[in-house]
Amino acid sequence: MVKHHPTPELLAAFSAGSLQLSYALCISAHLEHCSACRTNVQRLKSVGADMFSNQKPAPVSAGFKDRIFEQLDNSVPPQPEPETAITVDSNVPRSLRQLVPEGYQQLDWRSVTPGIKSAALCRDGDSTQVSMLKLMPGAGVGHHRHMGEEITLVLEGSFSDEEGIYQRGDFILRDGKHKHKPVASKDGPCICLTVQDAPIQFTGFLARLFNPFMRKSYGI
Repeated sequence: MVKHHPTPELLAAFSAGSLQLSYALCISAHLEHCSACRTNVQRLKSVGADMFSNQKPAPVSAGFKDRIFEQLDNSVPPQPEPETAITVDSNVPRSLRQLVPEGYQQLDWRSVTPGIKSAALCRDGDSTQVSMLKLMPGAGVGHHRHMGEEITLVLEGSFSDEEGIYQRGDFILRDGKHKHKPVASKDGPCICLTVQDAPIQFTGFLARLFNPFMRKSYGI
């Protein structure tokens, strides 16, 4: 059962189409696991549609209309792409299948530590990174704080930190106020989708040696 959700403000921005792509991607994947948030988004969209329908239309000049129709007449419709057979992993949320077309196991996983692997998916702008994180059973990320915002969406397995236990579909937002040490459950690996707009900063005595490398990956 999903217990951790996006804030009402994030859901409202998502329903209005004003969220940046990386955040919208995480919420779309969360919605596939969470019926309560799907219902809330539908309600928000209905409210927005009602507000829009009650607005008085702004006057538009005849010349503007003519230019729009002329552009439509001269536009060339896109040609359909040839169909190709793609093997789709049904465990991957539909919103992620363009980035993870062949399943989690086929990603370009890079070892961070013996128990942790990461796979970069894309960038959103200059600094925001969208990645996959895999924690092997019982593995943990060193105690750290966040220099910016981080979204974590659990896709498989579970992990815990000082504030609770997070399972499939849970949406976790962290920022500079949070310090924690995530640890995967021992009954299986934990796979998460993560969005970070700044690197994390390890606070442990030895782990702090990794901080310059983390900052370098963000060009800091």
